[in-house]
Amino acid sequence: MSHPVVVGIDGSPESRAAGEWAAQEAELRGLPLRLVHAVEAPAPGSADLPVAFLWRQGGEEALRHTEADLAARHPRVTTSSVQVTGSAAAALLSASATAGLLVVGARGEGGFDGLAVGSTALEVASGASCPVVVVPKDPSAVRPEAEVAVGVGGGPVEESLLDFAFDSARLRGARLRAVHAWALPGVPLSAALLVPEEDRGAWEDQEVQRLSDVLRGFTDRCPEVPVLPDVVLLHPAQALVHASRRAGLLVLGRFSGPRAAERRLGPVAHAVLHHARCPVAVVPRA
Repeated sequence: MSHPVVVGIDGSPESRAAGEWAAQEAELRGLPLRLVHAVEAPAPGSADLPVAFLWRQGGEEALRHTEADLAARHPRVTTSSVQVTGSAAAALLSASATAGLLVVGARGEGGFDGLAVGSTALEVASGASCPVVVVPKDPSAVRPEAEVAVGVGGGPVEESLLDFAFDSARLRGARLRAVHAWALPGVPLSAALLVPEEDRGAWEDQEVQRLSDVLRGFTDRCPEVPVLPDVVLLHPAQALVHASRRAGLLVLGRFSGPRAAERRLGPVAHAVLHHARCPVAVVPRA
């Protein structure tokens, strides 16, 4: 990853938490940090022009303050900032084309208290060209020294997802927990305990082997990363939210494609982003 870490800044507590996480990650990866602030443009002749000017001034001040603060606390990181015209989501999606990693707060200015993750974070996580990390506001949820967790499905090997997860764990000197949720064929999860234990055990052995096969090539390439396979009989979203309670970073995959309409979050990723207890990285599938 040779491109900068880009973070959205709007002066909110969530964006300040995102800025600090992004600075730590840039330092960890030896990359420059770029702060982006977006201001919506009023229509020509609009009565909102004076308000827009004040918003722009306030944004510039927040940007300068945040840049100076992060540069002082992370002097080894080359830090720059830019203010652009347009929506925050559009600005960050555009920046993602040349970023190695994009970082956003879970909610920004104007977020509704009832939502754990705001519309900007969801839009960016759905459509960015690079991996996106959504950072919660709660400082206690950010534990850089904790293990990295990654959700691994039962389908084809997801190279970009596992490359990112293994690299993140390696840089942190952390353990990687590979979470694979499964279900008994044709049996609702609520009725799984009614299935004889030996039958459940036989199916679970198959899932353990499947996960081992997926991980083998990556563990061979990155032997310094300790890996804990975690095969659980749960709904995937529930398993991943549970894993986020002990993780410093949770890594998920995302549907991707050459057209914007093909880039989207699945229902599991949506649920996890709203309920995870740690920063969540959403990685486009190659």
